[in-house]
Amino acid sequence: MFQIKSIKEQYELKDKILKERLEQLLPKIMCSSKADAWVIACKEYHEDLLFPLLVPASYLTARRVTMLVFIKQQEQIRRFSLSLPDEDLEKYYERYWDYQNETQSEALNRLFDEFDVQHIAWNTSEDSAFADGLSAGLYKQYTRELKPCYTKRFIEDKLLAMKLMEIRTETEKSLYPHVLEAAFTVIEDTFSKHTIVPGVTTCADLEWHMMQKVQDMGLVYWFSPTIDLQREGQGPRYYGVIEKGDLLHCDFGIRYMNLCTDTQRNAYVAKDDETEIPEKIKKGFAINNRFQDIVRESFQLNMTGNQVFSKAIAQAKKEGIRPCLYSHPCNVYGHGPGTLIGLYTKQEEIPIRGDIRLDYDTVFALELNIQYEDMTFYSEETVLFDENGVHFLYPGRDQIYFIK
Repeated sequence: MFQIKSIKEQYELKDKILKERLEQLLPKIMCSSKADAWVIACKEYHEDLLFPLLVPASYLTARRVTMLVFIKQQEQIRRFSLSLPDEDLEKYYERYWDYQNETQSEALNRLFDEFDVQHIAWNTSEDSAFADGLSAGLYKQYTRELKPCYTKRFIEDKLLAMKLMEIRTETEKSLYPHVLEAAFTVIEDTFSKHTIVPGVTTCADLEWHMMQKVQDMGLVYWFSPTIDLQREGQGPRYYGVIEKGDLLHCDFGIRYMNLCTDTQRNAYVAKDDETEIPEKIKKGFAINNRFQDIVRESFQLNMTGNQVFSKAIAQAKKEGIRPCLYSHPCNVYGHGPGTLIGLYTKQEEIPIRGDIRLDYDTVFALELNIQYEDMTFYSEETVLFDENGVHFLYPGRDQIYFIK
C-alpha cells in the first residue's frame, strides 16, 4: 500500500537535494553565465520563486529580508548569507552580514568590494516570471543604497534562475517515480467501478473526489483537476452525468516534496455486453501513443523547444496523423521553467519561451492530442529527458482504464 513519506523523511530529502543543487548544479549553471555575482533577495511573505530551492526545509519563509549571494571565483562558487543569523541556513552559506554594526546594503557593498565584482545579476526579467523574483521596492532600495559603480554593473540573466529550477538533481530523479505513484494512487481510485456509477456519477463528482483524496493524503494539487467525457454520436467533449459507453479523460497534477506531476489518463465505461474497449477507441489511442513516441524521438540536447515542435509535427503529418502538440516543463512548478514545445491555442513556434535550449536531467509534461475519425484522444505523461532519451516516469501510458 502506498505511503507518504514522514515529515522527517521529507525534510531530510529536501536538505539532501539542496546540497546537491548548491554543490553540483549551481557551479555548472553560474560558470556558463557572464555574471560573477548573483544576488537573490526577498522579503518575508514575498519570496522569490527560487527561494524554496535555495534554503533548508526548516527555513519556511524569508526573515525580514533574506539575501543570498553567489560569487564566482574561476570555477568555484562561494555562497554567502547576508541575512539574519540562522543556524540551519549557515550549514550551506557563509554568514557575511554583521547585522548589529552595519546595514544589509553596507554589507553587500563590502562584499562586492572584497571580490571586485564586475557583472552583478539580479532576478529581474520582463519575459520570465521565474527570473523576476526581485521586488520593485527592493530594487529601488538597492539602486539607492549601493555604490554607483555597482548599480552600473547590474545585468539580467534569466537562465540563471530558470536552469537552477529546471535541472533535476540525482536524488530528485530517483524520487520522481514515488511522487508519480502518489498521483496515480488518486487517478486509479477515481477511475474505478467503486467510484463511478453510470447514470448517477457526474464529471464534477469525480473532480471533487480527486481533490478530497489529495487533501486526505496531506498533499496539494497545483491546479484543480478536471474530468470530461466523449460520447459516441454526440460530438465533442462535454461535461455531465457519466453513462455506459463514455470515454472519460482526466487532467491532474500534484506537488509533493517540491516536485510537480502533470498527467492525463483515459477510462472507458463499458456497456452491458462489452468485455473490452471498442476497436475504434483502441485504434485512436494507439495513434496517440505513436505521436508521443515521435515527440520523444525529436528531443536532442541543445535543441530549442521550437525545433522539437516543428520536427515532431512534420513527422506526424508525414505519417498521416492529425496532431496537436503543447508540451511543457514540469518540475518545481507545474508549468515550470524551461522551453515550451507549442501551445494548445497556438500550433506554431513560440517566440522567446520556445527558444530556450534543452538540457539533460529535465522533466517535461509530454502533453498532446490527435484527431481520429470524429474523436479526440488526449494524453499527458510526466517524462524525464537525459542522455539516454526521453523516459516515462510511471508505467501504463499505453493503457485505458476499463470500468465494467
